[in-house]
Amino acid sequence: MNEKLQIVFGLVGGLAIFIYGMNMMSECLQKAAGEKMKSILALLTRNPVLGVLAGAITTAVLQSSSATTVMAIGFVSAGLMSLPQAISIIFGANIGTTMTAQIIAFKITDYIYIIIFIGFIISFVAKSEKVKSIGQTIFAFGLLFLGIETMGDVMKPLASSPVFTDLIAKVSNMPVLGVAVGTLMTLVVQSSSATIAVLQNFAAQAGPDGVTSILGLTGAIPILLGDNIGTTITALLASIGQNKDAKRTAVAHCIFNVSGCLLFIWFIKPFAALIQYISPKGPEIEVISRQIANTHTVFNITMTLIWVCLINVMVKIVMTLIPDGKAVAVDPAKPLYLDEKMTNQPTAALQLVAKEILHISDIVKDAVSNTIEIVKTEDISQLEGLLEKGKNIKSLTDKTTEYLALLFSSGTMTEQQAAQTASLMYILSDVERMGSLSVEIAKCIQEKEQNNYKYTPEAMEELQKSLRTLEKMFIDSMKALQGDKSVQIDKMVKRKDKIMDLDIKMRKAHLQRVNKGKCKASLTAPFTNILHLIDRMGNSCLNLADVAANEISLSYFMTVN
Repeated sequence: MNEKLQIVFGLVGGLAIFIYGMNMMSECLQKAAGEKMKSILALLTRNPVLGVLAGAITTAVLQSSSATTVMAIGFVSAGLMSLPQAISIIFGANIGTTMTAQIIAFKITDYIYIIIFIGFIISFVAKSEKVKSIGQTIFAFGLLFLGIETMGDVMKPLASSPVFTDLIAKVSNMPVLGVAVGTLMTLVVQSSSATIAVLQNFAAQAGPDGVTSILGLTGAIPILLGDNIGTTITALLASIGQNKDAKRTAVAHCIFNVSGCLLFIWFIKPFAALIQYISPKGPEIEVISRQIANTHTVFNITMTLIWVCLINVMVKIVMTLIPDGKAVAVDPAKPLYLDEKMTNQPTAALQLVAKEILHISDIVKDAVSNTIEIVKTEDISQLEGLLEKGKNIKSLTDKTTEYLALLFSSGTMTEQQAAQTASLMYILSDVERMGSLSVEIAKCIQEKEQNNYKYTPEAMEELQKSLRTLEKMFIDSMKALQGDKSVQIDKMVKRKDKIMDLDIKMRKAHLQRVNKGKCKASLTAPFTNILHLIDRMGNSCLNLADVAANEISLSYFMTVN
């Protein structure tokens, strides 16, 4: 094979192995971390410092600043996080992402295949999902370094190429060109960690003298600054189609890195001298990988320290760049919180689902209240609005179910998260049933009016009484599912018994009215149908109460508030 093609294919192949290993490691770390991610996310408060800490830890765990950034944008879009909060998370994510470069700086070439073998054995033999995920993480870690080793091997001939060394000399002497190269690399690869890994590996190649780096730290820094700018494109792409706060979060990420580049590009030589001073000493080609990693870390820590003190200024800047403008009408049949970009982050996605279920439950509450009003007034002109709510409830439920199915198919969930998803689907089903049954009762009243059925005032009063009891049961069950300890489940069971007793009483009273000629016998079937619907609504409320009694709370999923 032609030497040039061999270099290209080797570089591309090594990069592919690296990116695959990094993505696999990120996914497996999520599974291994499991619910610990929830504890990390729980650090998210209005305190910017804790936000930075949470962003740094989350990114270190996920091994992806892009994942954390997309998560923050999703939370802002869903209203689970304020704009300043999200911005502080992104500041922290920039620190957390430097962990990858620090890991890469360790020279473990001799142990790559041992690491891959150990990871394979653990994942192959393990029965526990958590242990299997740990094994896969180790395997992916080995692949990551195998990719780096592959890229390093094919880069060695480039060091002796006059054409390439001349190009490198131009980049080293023109920092702006270096920034452009770094930005372009990250835009193409869509991973700053990957491009920084390439940079570390390439810089470790000896120049014509065989002693010093072909690139040098002063030549590497501009490319590194460009890598940081290029990675912001991921956040900008993630914000497309999101609300204004989500777009502002992405722009804040861009401003953070661009401002850092504009600041540091004037001080490359003194910055390089500082990094060389604090980094391990030795031959340049032996220590430059660590120097680049330290440069990345110091740059992001410095910019975070600057901007965290100016977070209110950042908020004002992004608010000015993206003003509120005119309010856009929200489609009531469209989910408010679900974000498909979050399906690869199950811990975060489940929080969005919980929020969406509460949104649907609010519509159901209105539907039940509207049904009570229709039964009370027998005014079927209100039915059209109720039917529209019923359609919206059905649409939202279907889309939420599809989202949960998408979560399942992503393959990123732990067994525990899969069980949690099943619980959410169970809750969603009963919430939706409450809405559809209340609409059916209203339709029965419409049928009554259209056919000129005459129920006695006593019967209509009893229906209202049952529906009010159901409304109270549903509200209490949703409170219980949100962790409200004041709601007593046993009282809800008693309310259901009360409805059952009332049901029997209503059936007997109806038959008595038929016997006395106060009510037509032909009304028995439609009246009984209404009672059956009420009974089913009561069962749905009890189902929700049972879920709450098993200590499954929607608030459990919603650590970000």
